[in-house]
Amino acid sequence: MTTRPPVGYAEPILIVGAGVFGLSTALELKKRGFQDVTVLDRYLPPVVDGSSVDISRVIRVEYADPLYGRMAREALDGWQGEYAETYHQSGFVMLADKVEGHSYLSKTQQVDESLGSSLEVFEEASDVAKRYSGIQAHLGGLTAFSNPGGGWADAEASIRRLSQLCTTAGVSFVTGTRGRVLGLDIRDGTVVGVKVADGSRIPASQVILATGAWTNRLVAVSHATSASGQPVGFIKLTPEEARSLEGSPVIINLSTGIFCFPPTQGTNILKIARHSYGFATTVPTDDGAGSAPRLVSSPKRDGDNTAASYLPEDAEFALREGLRQLLPQFANHEWMSQRLCWYSDTPEGDFIIDHHPDLKGLFVAGGGAGHAFKFLPVLGRYIADCYENKADMDVRQKWRLRPGLGSEGLVMKGDGSRGGPPLRTLDAHEQAKL
Repeated sequence: MTTRPPVGYAEPILIVGAGVFGLSTALELKKRGFQDVTVLDRYLPPVVDGSSVDISRVIRVEYADPLYGRMAREALDGWQGEYAETYHQSGFVMLADKVEGHSYLSKTQQVDESLGSSLEVFEEASDVAKRYSGIQAHLGGLTAFSNPGGGWADAEASIRRLSQLCTTAGVSFVTGTRGRVLGLDIRDGTVVGVKVADGSRIPASQVILATGAWTNRLVAVSHATSASGQPVGFIKLTPEEARSLEGSPVIINLSTGIFCFPPTQGTNILKIARHSYGFATTVPTDDGAGSAPRLVSSPKRDGDNTAASYLPEDAEFALREGLRQLLPQFANHEWMSQRLCWYSDTPEGDFIIDHHPDLKGLFVAGGGAGHAFKFLPVLGRYIADCYENKADMDVRQKWRLRPGLGSEGLVMKGDGSRGGPPLRTLDAHEQAKL
């Protein structure tokens, strides 16, 4: 970890990225008295292809790590309070093979008990259907772990509310070509602003990168975080079909990584996805720092990544197999849309919230690793504590920007919660369809 003094309260701060990391940081900094806070992004939030934006995100408190377990419980208070209009307490169910078990679940049980038990254990997964009337999954050979207090949030509506709170607090927003950041403005080892697509530079005393899967386009940290695309599909149900799932919880099969949500109220859209190691791309990028172009995994920077409704064949097959197990009556329904949702992965699934060790004036807040959104009500407080060097030392160490600047080859083990096949790099034909 790196310790640097925060800038003065009147000095300009630029936050690049209008997702959950960027917006929560902006709001918290304004609350703490920083007067000149500006968020830059290609689009106004909710950013259409941001990993923080979708019809739903899982809200749970079950973690194999005590820090995230405590944070998730704090965040749940916010979901049930200030963000209650966007939170749906449907219940949350984790499934695992009955014979082989799952190491993540055993660790999660231990942490859950230490923080105040929330989990119910069903040795026969079929028994969990007695609690949730809408479950129609094939549950033979599985055990189930349930928390009736969990559920899901309308991600797009939550981000919209967060951005409105930012606007009310006085945060400025810049979008379009002036909000599309192409590189950092670095002078004598200090980041003094950013270079944007309209050809100009925007100066700042502090730049905070909250750019998620796009981070390696701007700074070489592939040793610490890398982007992976995770498959997600949407199916439009009839009102009658949606009613057949009333009372169903969010369900994840930890062995396959497949998870599904209840249909969204009003629109009757069913969502299924996979929490796995995903797919990588190969994108040449020039961060403008004078170094040779690098190859990184990243979504598109100059367009909407949701525009192409495309999944690799093996990803679509996996989602269909997941439907056959978890939602068999809809296994052959036509896709309304499908796409890759972009994670910003880290070796153990820990966030990166730290001052850059070599570039003064640069702070990184990201590495969401597919599980950060649930912390929306409290994430900004934790980020601002790290920025102001107020966080506990063990937290700052956990979220440090690891050494090895410029080296490639992230080894992604995750936190143990992922299932499915290992990371696969898309070939040129597949990548062209994104």
